[in-house]
Amino acid sequence: MKPRVLFVSRERFRLPLDGAQKRKWDAVAEVVDHRVLAAAPEGWPTRDDRFHLVGPASPRVFDGALYYALLPWRIARELRGFRPDAALVQGVHETVAFLVARRLAGTRTKVILDVQGDWREATRMYGSPLRRLLNPLSDALAPVAVRGADAVRTVSTQTTALVRGLGVEPAATFPSYVDAEAFLERPPAPLPDTPGILFVGVLERIKAFDTLMAAWWIVAAQVSVATLRIVGRGSLEPLARDAVRVNAGRVEWAERLAADEVAAAMDGCWTLALPSRSEGLPRVAIEAACRGRAIVGSDRGGIPDVVHHGENGLLVDPDDARDLASALVRILSDRAETERLGAAARRTGEEWGVTPAAYAARVGSLVAGVLEGYPGA
Repeated sequence: MKPRVLFVSRERFRLPLDGAQKRKWDAVAEVVDHRVLAAAPEGWPTRDDRFHLVGPASPRVFDGALYYALLPWRIARELRGFRPDAALVQGVHETVAFLVARRLAGTRTKVILDVQGDWREATRMYGSPLRRLLNPLSDALAPVAVRGADAVRTVSTQTTALVRGLGVEPAATFPSYVDAEAFLERPPAPLPDTPGILFVGVLERIKAFDTLMAAWWIVAAQVSVATLRIVGRGSLEPLARDAVRVNAGRVEWAERLAADEVAAAMDGCWTLALPSRSEGLPRVAIEAACRGRAIVGSDRGGIPDVVHHGENGLLVDPDDARDLASALVRILSDRAETERLGAAARRTGEEWGVTPAAYAARVGSLVAGVLEGYPGA
């Protein structure tokens, strides 16, 4: 029989699943009997046979606080009803909630902490400055989650170092799911005639979106035909609105695109800009590499695991707008060099990209190892 696995995260799912998400979870269903406890965007369905979601709270200012306050009881209900053999929980805050829920439910379900990034940045580089007040609490919860989990999975050099810094050896390290079917199935498209930059991510300080927008004004002045396409939403949306308003026709902004639309957007640009101040593993950089696009990324977190300076992209200081602008101008001004970097990036994408079945197999192997008594559990 397949093991029962509960997946817990703060991720927002749109039901019914389609595209990359459907391929991922269909593959996971072949390996484990799963239930997903997460969230849904406003106005979207919150439940089917496998997904038990909650919509945003009203007023929205209380959404995060209510989500985490109620999470232990939501998990405990699943532990009693679904009776999973193991749980794969994304994030230290969610894992602490699981440890509380396990006591409430009186079960011994194994919990695997899934470390996707630097937990210290959750309250430091997202949303309003008021979140900074939670820094001490967030810092205190991390050791509880890492040491209290039965096993830990990491995704990069950075996240592995964070876990080892607390005296725990990861049970497994493998990247987040990258939809090879959407990003690798076709050969890379030639660079378009007009040089363009693509940014995909939350519009927050953690992604250094403020640095990118400061750099854009320099780039726009030096490369008169350059364009910028922004995909995402967040507290720094006013910067995107200003850029669209002032640079009409040169700057576009969409709050969200599906995986195949992101792939098309990558085909329509010369480079992906990812100047994040912190990044567990840059999935969007792997996706861009799959499409044969050079990446201008920061020299922080897990980005250097994927982006090698001068080989398949350029690395910059995420707090230095001039450094970022210089790298972007270099890319946008030299087609031959950008094509060389893009060809190398494609090879990187082929190394990192996985099929849904391969990703599911890694998850299944991790769960089986923990249930069989992995030494670190």
